[in-house]
Amino acid sequence: MRKVCELLIIVLIIAAGAGAARAQSEKEMAEEYFKNGDCAKALTYYNNLLKTNFEKSSLKNYTSCIIKTKDWSAAEQFYKKQIKADAANASWYYLYWGLLLEAQGKPQEAAKKNEQAVVSSGAKVELKRDLAEEFRNISQPEWAKNILLEARESIKRNDIFQLELASVYRDLNQPEKMIDELLSYGMRYQNTEVVQNMLQDFTKDEKEQALLEKVLYDKIQKFPNEGFYNELLIWYQIQKKDFYKAFIQERALDRRFKHNGARLYNLGMLALQNLDYQNAGTIFDHLVKEYPKGQLYPVSRRMAIFAREEQVKNTYPIKRGEVQKLLGQYQELVDELGVNVRTIEALRNMAILYAFYMDDFKKATETLQIAIEAGKQEKNFVDKCKLDLGDIYLLQGEPWEATLVYSQVEKSQKDDLLGYEAKLRNAKLHYFKGEFELAKAVLDILKKATSREIANDANNLSLLIMDNTGLDSTETAMRRYSAVELQLFQNKKYEAIDSLKSLYQQYQTHSLTDEIVWLTAKTYMKLDSNQQALESLKLLYSKFGHDIYGDDALFAMAKLYQEKLNDKEQSMKLYQELMEKYPGSIFVAESRKRFRILRGDVIN
Repeated sequence: MRKVCELLIIVLIIAAGAGAARAQSEKEMAEEYFKNGDCAKALTYYNNLLKTNFEKSSLKNYTSCIIKTKDWSAAEQFYKKQIKADAANASWYYLYWGLLLEAQGKPQEAAKKNEQAVVSSGAKVELKRDLAEEFRNISQPEWAKNILLEARESIKRNDIFQLELASVYRDLNQPEKMIDELLSYGMRYQNTEVVQNMLQDFTKDEKEQALLEKVLYDKIQKFPNEGFYNELLIWYQIQKKDFYKAFIQERALDRRFKHNGARLYNLGMLALQNLDYQNAGTIFDHLVKEYPKGQLYPVSRRMAIFAREEQVKNTYPIKRGEVQKLLGQYQELVDELGVNVRTIEALRNMAILYAFYMDDFKKATETLQIAIEAGKQEKNFVDKCKLDLGDIYLLQGEPWEATLVYSQVEKSQKDDLLGYEAKLRNAKLHYFKGEFELAKAVLDILKKATSREIANDANNLSLLIMDNTGLDSTETAMRRYSAVELQLFQNKKYEAIDSLKSLYQQYQTHSLTDEIVWLTAKTYMKLDSNQQALESLKLLYSKFGHDIYGDDALFAMAKLYQEKLNDKEQSMKLYQELMEKYPGSIFVAESRKRFRILRGDVIN
């Protein structure tokens, strides 16, 4: 008897294994026919599969095939039988039955099936989550919302499915509820990262962004001791690059939670990186005033001067009197703190100002030597100073001395960022001297540099050389153009303008023509010769608007009309033209912002 039982068990195991193998084979066949669009054959297999083994993907494919074949009657009978035979999965059958009825143009009947899907899910909270996700997948967010809210009601908890509901409310274009769910989730779990990621995806519309900002301000007023809302508002303002508003919030947090200026310092550096020199200066000035005895005082004071320096250097024409003030402020800092590692960066900045803006090369070199001596334990700092020294030699017209110093840094920092920077400067030096093959050989190496900025610079210069050499045996045009770029490096702007005029007259059909006109426009802008700059930009846009400088020319003209010529209407017209004609331009976002300001919109 025992042997008979054992044999029976073995037979059953073999039969079960064969059944499983057969089911797997049927599934593979069904999916193969489905992929090939042969719904008639796929349906036969899906029919058999679902009667013995439920899989949501199989039911979904079955429903898709019914919609294609329009065999509504057979499908209705199938769903009815399956709901009776497989009550555990009734919700899924009702959901897809509803989808089928929608395809037949029977929305009311479809709604009844959707309701039955919700009801038959009973108290299974995870099943409700899965059903909600599928309702979203089939573009029925209203039903996704219904089932999630029903789940909350059934277990008397409002803190579940907050992220899911936020996504649903986004689908339903209900931003207030979307934001409310996200903020509620973030407050409950103090998970700012998840909330930030979802808000970044969900608040791309300007109205939604304005609403988010308003809600956050309301929350801060209502719950002043909850840092979460301040954190989120600061993050949002940084995303919009509104560093002044971020500073106001960060300052409040700094006082409340005793951060001792550390986060404010990071914000100031972020403003600097984003070229918002004015607000960077404001932040660092606050740190200097608020923490005169703190660890951040020396660097904050230097960065406050540096932010003003960047403003001066980027406001044309650059005024020597303003540069002299900066030098005085740096000198006061050095006098107060002494010549040591805390002031070596200030000394380096002074040397650059003396060299590039005061033409005092002797004072620049002396100051650099003092900085190198004080920072001799800092290898990277010393090598940065050597690069500056190379630039000073180049400013004085001593290219051999310059390349010697650059090469020292290349050797010292062989596989590091500074080494690549030194290599790039040597490549530019070859370019200035008209040694294009040598320059290109170095640039080809630098295209693979780990620094994207260096790789981009190398690629751009390499393309310029490739596009404009080999057109004539002497490469005269390119040599003259690179010589102009050296003049500009040496701050000989008026000489450069004369050279560019001559170049344009002689090479109006050369491939360099657009580069010549663009460089002429930029040089006039640096001289604050705005009408001449405008003429060059108009020429560039009319002749080369279809080329890579089209959006550059439009944006530069719009800015000139806005900032220098006070012609609001013309400026708005050009920003509008840029947005319409060059929708993929990197200037579109800034153009839209400037256009709205000129139009008088309230920019939150």
